[in-house]
Order: sequence, then C-alpha cells, then structure tokens
Amino acid sequence: MENLPGTTRRGFLRLVGAMGAAATLTGTLAACGTTPAQTAAPTTGGSAAPTAGTAGTGEKITAAISYQLGTNGYDPMTTSSALTLAANWHTMEGLTEIHPATREVYAALGADLPKKVDDTTYEVSLRDGAVFHDGSPVTTDDVEFSFARVLDPANKSLYATFIAFVDSVTKKDDTTVTVKLKYPFSLVAERLSVVKIVPKAAVEADAKAFDLNPIGSGPYKMTDNGAASQKLVFEKFDTYTGQYPARVKTMEWQVIPDDSTRTNALTSDSVQAIDSVPAANLATLASTKSVAAVQGFGLLFAMFNCGTGPMAEVKNRQAVMAALDYDKICKVGMSDLATPSTSFVHKEHPAYKEAASQWVGKADQAKALLAETGLKEVRLLASNHGWFAAVRPMIKESLEAVGLTVNYEEKASSDVYGTIDGKPESFDIVIAPGDPSVFGDDADLLLRWWYAGDTWTDSRMHWKGQESYIKVQELLETAAAATGDAQKAAWHEIFDVVAENVPLYPIFHRKSPTAFDPETLIDFKPIAVTGLSFVGVGSTK
Repeated sequence: MENLPGTTRRGFLRLVGAMGAAATLTGTLAACGTTPAQTAAPTTGGSAAPTAGTAGTGEKITAAISYQLGTNGYDPMTTSSALTLAANWHTMEGLTEIHPATREVYAALGADLPKKVDDTTYEVSLRDGAVFHDGSPVTTDDVEFSFARVLDPANKSLYATFIAFVDSVTKKDDTTVTVKLKYPFSLVAERLSVVKIVPKAAVEADAKAFDLNPIGSGPYKMTDNGAASQKLVFEKFDTYTGQYPARVKTMEWQVIPDDSTRTNALTSDSVQAIDSVPAANLATLASTKSVAAVQGFGLLFAMFNCGTGPMAEVKNRQAVMAALDYDKICKVGMSDLATPSTSFVHKEHPAYKEAASQWVGKADQAKALLAETGLKEVRLLASNHGWFAAVRPMIKESLEAVGLTVNYEEKASSDVYGTIDGKPESFDIVIAPGDPSVFGDDADLLLRWWYAGDTWTDSRMHWKGQESYIKVQELLETAAAATGDAQKAAWHEIFDVVAENVPLYPIFHRKSPTAFDPETLIDFKPIAVTGLSFVGVGSTK
C-alpha cells in the first residue's frame, strides 16, 4: 500500500473497510501497490530454481511482533502459538509449503509437487542437496520419521487431524517417499505442508533441546529463541537450496506485546515492520509508513461448555450468540477491522455460503430463548489479547442487556486454556481469538482444527459424542472423499450444523493490520493470517 499522507483516521478506516470487503489478498496488495519492486509470485510448479527477488540483499531485517511465546516451544509437531509458527515459516520446511503471503502451494523439500501414482498413492522425491542446519543431509528416513511421529496417537500432535487421510509415508528409496492414502483426497499437495521434516537423529537424541532450538532446513537458522532475551534472532542459511533463499544476513524480531511500544518502534525506525497495528494508531502510521489491513479467516470466537452446566442446553448457547451487538462490536470495538460472521468462513473464502442459522441482530430472539430456559447467570472467561480489548466490555454489556448476570473473568491466553482444559466444571463461555489459516486455507483444514480431534471437542467444548458432533464427523469424512461441488455441499452442511448448535462459533472475522517501511523492505507483503512473513523479502539496511 502506498503511503497516505494527510489521510484522516475516519477516511483511512473507510478505505481499509472497503479494501478488505472488496478484494482478495492478491487483489488488495496489487491495488495498494505494496512496494515498488515486486517480483513474480511463486508458482505451484516444482522448480527448485530460486524465484525470489535479488534486490535488497542487505545486512538485516528488523521487526516487532505482538505475540509472545506460547506454553510450548518450536517443535513443529506440537507448537501452535502465532510467534513460533511464524518463526518456523522461515526455519522449517515440509515436502510442500504454502507461501504465507500468496497462499500458493509450492514444492519445498520435495523436488516437485506430489506425483499421483493412483487414487490413493503419491510419490515425492527430495530436493537435491537439501541439508539441515546442523549440516546433515535431509533423507527419506527423516521424512518417514517426521510423518510417523505426527501420526502416532501417543504424541497427541494437533497436526494429526489435518492428515487423517494419510495411511502411511514410507521410504521408497534414498531419494523418494511413497504416500499411501486411506481414501482419495483432493488436497494432498496443500495438506502435506503441515508436517515439517525434522532430523530424526537430533530429535531422538534430545527432544526437549530440539523443542527449544529447532533444527530445520529453511532459509534461516534460528540463533536466539527469545526465551530469555525476548528477541528472536535468525541467520542466513547459506547451504539452503530451495526457492526462497534468505536475502539478508540476519533477522531480528523483538517481542513487544504492548501496542504503544510496538508502534513507537516502527515510527522511530528501530524496526521495519510490526503486526497487530492498534486501530487508534493506523492514521498516524499511515502518514509516514505503509499500512494495510487484509481480510482473512482469523476470528474471535465464543466457545461453550457443552457438557455440563447451563451451556449444555443448546438454546442457551444460541441465546448468547443472538444477544451480541455485532454492529457495535465490529464498527466501534474493532474500528471496522472486523466483519460479523454469517458463516463459519468469511465471505471472501472460496467455500463461503451463508449459514442457515443467523445470529446478527437477534437480541429479541435471545430474550425469548432465555425466557424459555430460565437462564439468569453465566460465567464468562476471556483472553486478554490487546487487539480486542475494546470488544470485551461490549460482549459483557450485550449479555447484560438481555437480562443475564455475567460473572466476568479475564486471563492471559495460556492461562485460559490452563484453567479449562479437562475441567468441565471451570467455565460456561470462553471468548478468545483463533486462526488456523496459518496452517492452510481449505475448509476441511479450518473445520478440523476445532471440530475434529479431542483437544477442542473433548477437553475444551465437552461436545464429543453428542448428536451434532457425530454428524459433523460424518460430514467431514464425506467431504474429504469428495471433490468439487459435492465436497462444497458437505462443507456447507457442516456450516449449518455448527451454526445451529454453536459448540464454538465465530463472532467476527478480522482484518489483519500490518505497518511497514516500504523504503527499506523489498518485496514485503502484508498477510491475511496472524503474524509477519519475510519469506523472499529483502532489505536495504
């Protein structure tokens, strides 16, 4: 996006809103002219030849990230925090990858995209010369090991649910692996990207050390994990042979959760880009830097304890969703950087269809449902993420406006899940953000993150085993084995089931506001998912 000198805050927000509503990611960036020196976007082809630009091969990229380290480390089998995932985009590789900015799938550690042998068999050959950061070559044994540990139920990997269609990944020879499927699946290339290939010897030698300081094969090698310094440091990996070699010698990401401090870091030029730009600072930043807000799937959700207490009654869950003042929440609380949900996915998603059950503007229906059930009081637990601080009191006020007494509590994100995991007596409603689109964009993946596997459905929602849960599992399998319109029809049916039963459901889908210095960052693109990406990005510094 070009600089917007003299733009008023209100005018800027109107622009942002129109931009996010009307354009896809690529269209938005093209329309905004993100930087003057864009290079060609990566293709889905399997060429190992570098396609990133060559300008801006400076010394350093600096950034400030709003998200802190999560409760676990960087091991790609288990990590799910926004910060560690963004770091792993630069240090780890799967057989395929999805580019964080263009969202296109490309061959990464694979020499080409998966080759279809028959409906349930694919083969992938490794990229020539690929080595890990410790100097050891990437082997087919490493690939076999990396998939086996994700698929092993004993490891409780959150990523296993994304590759439920995989029966096995085995070594065919020293350069090729065979991927056997349980059933035909149309998104093999996209989905293999969720499993990062790790060095078997290093993980087996000391899994805890690997979690703290991962060894990948990506264009950057992490030299400081930020645990003590609150600063992630990366060095260019000179032996990288893939499509997106590092264009600078070092990267440094400061972990700055405080909105004002993070904004000041950019305005003072101590960093070149920041994520989660506070709405109040957008206009100020637009006068000197480039800013963009890209509509994505990332959302704020309401999750209910479906197993015990008042929210075991679906009418009470529906009443809470119907009670919310979506217009105020999105326009005022989020400064137009959010859109009320009308389906599980946002309107710009290729699988979007408006759900049969709608909750926007239904406060009267909320009162009627509560009159029917007699519910008077609820416990509400919210995470304390700064970007929706203004929304939290509006949600509480909305529930009070329909006659509920709200016992409100607010905690850090990790403490929220520490409070509720496996403890059905601990909560009625949780309000928190989520963005599984950091793993991929297809509806199957997005649905499975929350509505399949046990972590969310059993340990948190206590929804597993209920009739609507069983229906969703059946439809997920139907969609996974289908293609085209039949696949979309099954997803749309799931959208209707979760919209009606609301075990966990979006309140809104948000735009991701990013600010950066276009004069010193080359080929940088704001992304529609949580975090920042410097894959293929150069710097003049």
